[in-house]
Amino acid sequence: MRMRQSLADWEKAFVKEISLDRYRRDSLRRTAERREAKRQAYKRQKQGSLRFLALVFTLILTAAIVTVIMFRTLYLLLG
Repeated sequence: MRMRQSLADWEKAFVKEISLDRYRRDSLRRTAERREAKRQAYKRQKQGSLRFLALVFTLILTAAIVTVIMFRTLYLLLG
C-alpha cells in the first residue's frame, strides 16, 4: 500500500511539473511575441519617419531647383 501511495505521489508531482512547464513555455512564448511586436512597431515608425524626411527634403530640393531655373530663364528673357 505504501508503494502505491508513493507512486501516486510521484505521478501527481510529475503531472504538476508538466503543467507548470507548459505554463512557463506559454508565458515565454507570449513574452517573445510581445517583444517582436514592439520591435516591428518601432521599425515601422522609424521607417515612416525616414520616408517623411526624404519627402520633405525632395520637396524643398524641387522648389529650390524650380526657383533657380525660373530666375535663370527670366534673366535670359529680359537680359
